[in-house]
Amino acid sequence: MATSYSSLCDDFYVNMSLNTELELPSGRDTILHFFERVQKQFPSMNTFYQRETGEFCLEEDRTQEHYRWITVERDRICSGYVNPESLEAVDEQHRCLLELVPFALGVSNLDIDSLDVMFGMDFDYQGNHDEILAEAIFSETPFASFLDLPHSRPLGFDPSILVSLSEDCRLQAKIALESRTGAFQLRTGKFKEEDQLSLYLSVRQYPDPAKKFNSLHAYAHQRSLCEELTNDRLIPHFVTPIVGAIAQRS
Repeated sequence: MATSYSSLCDDFYVNMSLNTELELPSGRDTILHFFERVQKQFPSMNTFYQRETGEFCLEEDRTQEHYRWITVERDRICSGYVNPESLEAVDEQHRCLLELVPFALGVSNLDIDSLDVMFGMDFDYQGNHDEILAEAIFSETPFASFLDLPHSRPLGFDPSILVSLSEDCRLQAKIALESRTGAFQLRTGKFKEEDQLSLYLSVRQYPDPAKKFNSLHAYAHQRSLCEELTNDRLIPHFVTPIVGAIAQRS
């Protein structure tokens, strides 16, 4: 459940991205109508703005512990829920978006390039993130042998792997680790308190050209896979070692 995931990290979130082949509409009336429809479903989403890069955003108050957000980019629609109270609440938001986009933004099955569902976890640690990852993930691998070199310190231990989950390779899972420590922080010993160590698990589905793509069915399957992989693989092999390594330094 989402509550238990939140207890394992400092921030837990579930994001969804619908990637399109064609550019999405950006006209004033179309965008406002779309976000007004979203706001009717989630009235607390009342902060609307456009970024300098052109994306349109609607979100709840980000200073709260739990908040939702939605963006419309050039060729991608994204939806996220940070520290959700339940996975059912996450599903309600993402399904609402998938039901709206064909009518409000004109996204047809032909226009869908891929659908992504991601579970993300952030960990607070004011120190060398790469050192945490080197100890938690790489200590028993050949990569750790390079840490025996003179003056060697972990810098850039943030890999990602991509695996296929289907014979046709149209269903894929990606696991990524993101350190926010750089050489400047190591030289000066000045680590930013707000920088977090991140762990991502995303499942992507590419449409099968021989079948009509059903985004709602795909989302349900991908979200279920994310939950299963998080419980069976991510928590024991990634989350638990990371939390343990951080705890040793606290």
